[in-house]
Amino acid sequence: MNLLLFKAGECTADGQLRVTGRRAQHLRQVLQAKPGDTLQVGQIDGRVGTAELMAIDPHSATLQVSLTHTAPAKLPVTLVLALPRPKMLRRILRTAAEFGAREIHLINSYRVEKSYWQTPVLGAAVIEDYLLQGLEQARDTVIPPVLLHRRFKPFVEDRLPDIIAGRCALLAHPGIAPLAPAELQDDTVLVVGPEGGFIPYEAEKLLAAGCRQVSLGDRILRVENAVAALLARGLQVQA
Repeated sequence: MNLLLFKAGECTADGQLRVTGRRAQHLRQVLQAKPGDTLQVGQIDGRVGTAELMAIDPHSATLQVSLTHTAPAKLPVTLVLALPRPKMLRRILRTAAEFGAREIHLINSYRVEKSYWQTPVLGAAVIEDYLLQGLEQARDTVIPPVLLHRRFKPFVEDRLPDIIAGRCALLAHPGIAPLAPAELQDDTVLVVGPEGGFIPYEAEKLLAAGCRQVSLGDRILRVENAVAALLARGLQVQA
């Protein structure tokens, strides 16, 4: 936890914040924070700054907060991802938030098992929790929206054209294709399929919608590693 996040309603008008549970435990056990210490804090979907630890006990911590500047800019990247298995989804949500993806669309595919759509991980509170973990790591505060699309064809025909309008849309798909650009210079939509890739029909529909097929080289990567490799290209521009 490189940034202690809190909701606007948790902080009083005079800037006093009381935290319990996982956040207080982290301050006490991991950071071994003591009264007088200065910590990095951020208001969810708001500004970032510092806080002085005023008091701490086995159950809670009280801080005096000062929010001084805006959160770091998001990558100009929207991630469109075939819904992965739940364990991998948790990791990808953290990763996408950590890299600064602006928006995430989870879509269906022939190779997406139907049971994946029933996982508790798709609950709004659970999704938010994993996104917050990524934001804490990256010292960001702005939660990227996550949208669910349970039907492939309606998404590709009715929604995707609007999403990619005026933007660079890259379909990361195994096969003979140019390498993905080393840097994402433009506002970009990244489309990543399931383990094993999109079936030919799906790939054709995505290309017809305006995507351009790219590859990550000869190595076949797990979906989570492919997502990280693609998002990292956006960091090159911000550096």
